[in-house]
Amino acid sequence: MALRIIEQAGRTDVARQRSANEDSLVVRPPLFAVADGMGGAQAGEVASRLAAAAFREYREADELAPEERVRAIIKEANRRIYDRARTDSEVSGMGTTVTAALLTDGRVVIGHVGDSRAYRIRNGRLEQLTDDHSLVADLMRSGRLTAEEAEGHPQRSVITRALGTDPDVDVDTLVVEVEAGDLFLLCSDGLSTMVSDSEVLQTVERAATLDEAARDLLRAANTGGGEDNVTVVLFRLDTDEAIEETLVAPVAGADAAESEQESDLEDTLTGLPPVVPATRVEPAAAPEPAPERPRRRRPRWRRRILWAALGLGFVALLLGAALYGLSRAYFVGADENGSVTVYQGVPFDLSDGVGLYRERYVSRLQSAQLAPDERSALFDHELLSYDQARARVADYEAEAVP
Repeated sequence: MALRIIEQAGRTDVARQRSANEDSLVVRPPLFAVADGMGGAQAGEVASRLAAAAFREYREADELAPEERVRAIIKEANRRIYDRARTDSEVSGMGTTVTAALLTDGRVVIGHVGDSRAYRIRNGRLEQLTDDHSLVADLMRSGRLTAEEAEGHPQRSVITRALGTDPDVDVDTLVVEVEAGDLFLLCSDGLSTMVSDSEVLQTVERAATLDEAARDLLRAANTGGGEDNVTVVLFRLDTDEAIEETLVAPVAGADAAESEQESDLEDTLTGLPPVVPATRVEPAAAPEPAPERPRRRRPRWRRRILWAALGLGFVALLLGAALYGLSRAYFVGADENGSVTVYQGVPFDLSDGVGLYRERYVSRLQSAQLAPDERSALFDHELLSYDQARARVADYEAEAVP
């Protein structure tokens, strides 16, 4: 039985902590895509727009088999971005992720580069279909990082594969068998890093329409911090036959009967003899005792001051060690645009956006230009001297930077 797209929606938002939107989307059934640009200034915006334009304009791939068609469009997008970056110095080094979906012959073909994602919702379960091409995902797959450690990793936004950084690009594709009722979600990492999978599922399932679901997902991402542009594309499949939708109002929770707790405030100990207060009789001839001097208590404030001083000393010791590390230690990582960077400090975040490190040198080399084993060796976060860190980066720059 043939399936068709019965509903679709797409929305994007600049979010709370960005001044420009570098995301782009394509909603042209049966073809959908999300692109998340990178490169700073307006370069990321240019890259994602070029990718989206390739999905709208590139017709040479229309006659190819579905999987080859998706791969060909993504490679064409890569060529356009790479050529533009080479000829326009203002957008040099730009790139973009892309995740695309094409419905054809009862299947959905997914094409994927970067850390934007594709999900499927079926029978109340959210399933991630794509694997992130990111440094943190590589470390998790190799067992060197846990999911909990990945959430606070200082390089969690660094991608290892993108469009536009090389003349050719490896494209992951997969074919997904579909059923009536399947719902697909494509999104940039502005959603997946701000909203948990369980909240995504709940948000989509309680919405009356997909457009409402898209709006609610953007709102949830902004409520969660809104650290990056956020883009979502959704589409739902069902049979070609006439569909009669019956909206059933959710059953309200049963009224909980309030049990009345009775308190017995009467004294039930009536069998006990009454308590008669004793009367003290002072001997008539006894002299009055001298008043007893009150016992002096050791002041508590001295103890408190002592503990406070010890606590402040411990904090000062920690801060001193951190400052020493910041001034003497360096490590190699990548910034949010994917540029290989030498950082001064230690690879540790106190909280979102507050780390014990700062940029000291930003290379023209992109992390996506490195092979997986090269990234693993370069981004091991070993603490080095500045000269050692620069020498490590220089070895790769000599081979990859024109």
